[in-house]
Amino acid sequence: MKLSLLALLLSAAPALAADAPKAEAPKAEAKKAAPAAPKDPFKTDEERAFYTYGFLIARNLAPFNLTASELKIVQSGIADSVLATTPKIDLRFYQPRVQEVLTKRIEAPIEAEKAKGRAYTEKFVKEQKPQPIPGGGWYLETKAGAGTPPSKTGVVKAHYRGTLVDGREFDSSASRGPYEFSLEGGVIQCWLNVFPMMKLGAKGKIVCPTEVAYGNQDKGPLIKPGATLLFDIELVEIVKP
Repeated sequence: MKLSLLALLLSAAPALAADAPKAEAPKAEAKKAAPAAPKDPFKTDEERAFYTYGFLIARNLAPFNLTASELKIVQSGIADSVLATTPKIDLRFYQPRVQEVLTKRIEAPIEAEKAKGRAYTEKFVKEQKPQPIPGGGWYLETKAGAGTPPSKTGVVKAHYRGTLVDGREFDSSASRGPYEFSLEGGVIQCWLNVFPMMKLGAKGKIVCPTEVAYGNQDKGPLIKPGATLLFDIELVEIVKP
């Protein structure tokens, strides 16, 4: 997975509206007073604009996962460029290596997440003896169903609860009711492959390696790139066989 450093820097000033607090519906209970904002250390709006731009640019350094000492090195490079100071190194030689470092920093946590998923899966398969899902993943039936399974072009309704390998829940249909979807697409590949294995009323647990889940996509604060996903599922209705 590669990202262009230039693209990161060019997108350094996203709309501030995204950071504005969302309006909330009035609540019956009394609201606690919001914490006081930190004292503004700046004297002019121009200074505040400079600070804002620096803050927004720095967001695009997040993929590097900089340490405090590395941040100081970045700051020294910015200072030398802004003040037109002679660079301390041969920039032409090291410029291509910026992308190399960025790629390594992005890939390291993804590989760690994949390793965590593989370790969980190996243990699960050894201890529980689940069925392999065609195309990838594992299915452990906990309640048998009846009748004919849906086809790969069918439409079904299912209850589910999704968790990570550390047990944290990231989604559930419990409060919304069964989820209806087509087995021709629109959900992760692991789901498309497992439901044609199930009969009406069947329940089970599935382990979806990253390759048949979201891959290296970042799907929010809980589902990290490279994550293995676990689901407790129940086939509650075959809308279209």
